[in-house]
Amino acid sequence: MTAAPRPEGIRHPWPEPPPQGEAVEVAEGVLWMRLPLPMRLDHVNAYALADADGWTVVDTGFDTNRTRAIWRRLLSGPLAGAPVARVLATHQHPDHIGLAGWFVEQHGAELWTSRTAWLFARMLALDVQERATPQQIDFWRRAGMDEDRLAQRAAERPWNTADVVHPLPLGYRRLRDGQALRLGGRGWTVVTGEGHAAEHLTLWSDSDNLVIGGDQLLPGISPNLGVYPTEPGADPVGDWLDSCARMAARAEERHLVLPGHKLPFTGLPQRLAQLAENHESALRRLARALAQSPRTAVGCFDLLFGRRIGDGEYGLALVEAVAHLNALQARGQAWPVGTDAQGGVLWRA
Repeated sequence: MTAAPRPEGIRHPWPEPPPQGEAVEVAEGVLWMRLPLPMRLDHVNAYALADADGWTVVDTGFDTNRTRAIWRRLLSGPLAGAPVARVLATHQHPDHIGLAGWFVEQHGAELWTSRTAWLFARMLALDVQERATPQQIDFWRRAGMDEDRLAQRAAERPWNTADVVHPLPLGYRRLRDGQALRLGGRGWTVVTGEGHAAEHLTLWSDSDNLVIGGDQLLPGISPNLGVYPTEPGADPVGDWLDSCARMAARAEERHLVLPGHKLPFTGLPQRLAQLAENHESALRRLARALAQSPRTAVGCFDLLFGRRIGDGEYGLALVEAVAHLNALQARGQAWPVGTDAQGGVLWRA
């Protein structure tokens, strides 16, 4: 018998990202660019696909003066002054859709995205809060947030989507799962994922090896899977694992993934297995510990993350901890069993 070839593993054809305001051609007519973010994950990738009527820009970065200035350099430099015909947002998070409205307003582009992404982005951009709502505070308390932190959050202005998202257009073009597209001289199939963002778009080329992955297909890091006060009973971890399984059936070693963060990579089958196992192993750790004693979501930080969670990461850690508890409940493996003295919900396996 002939042994099956060993998988090549995860590789990065380009070891460094393009400098700010410059681009790298990753395939014929496809440019990779990088934009800064003012947070621990300090960048987001953007791509531009060349067509006869102009460029299709995939994801945009935040709406800030700095990002706009970088885009002006890119438009006059690597994009050679050609028009931007379309902006394709892989999902509704501000680092991916923040300047979509600016491209529509200033450059006459058309916005392409999923219906859920457009609805969520429009809703969140219009929902400006000067103080946290009672529902938000109650959600944080039930997750186990301490009283000092609750008081601080109640007194300060929360972060609002509108702070970094240009007003979005009234009209857009809807993309949906299974749809065929023609962009950048290639045929593509739209495949949607769930968990990190609802109806998250990925594009799989029918003509060559390219896959536009957004935050659904990342190397080296796992995207945040969070539960929020808007849908406290959601199960994004379960949705994520289902998406990984669906995409694993399509993934091949030959695929070159263009992700929303970090570096383009090959080895997608292995990476999808890693992304799924990352959360399966977290659920196993959590179930074992909750069988010994009940905990709040915040009380699960050490089990899920294995490191100290600072102020800058606390919010994302909280919503991800709630997500993993909801996943165990959906599997029938853990349930709320009461509250602690501060009103935090205690969970037991």
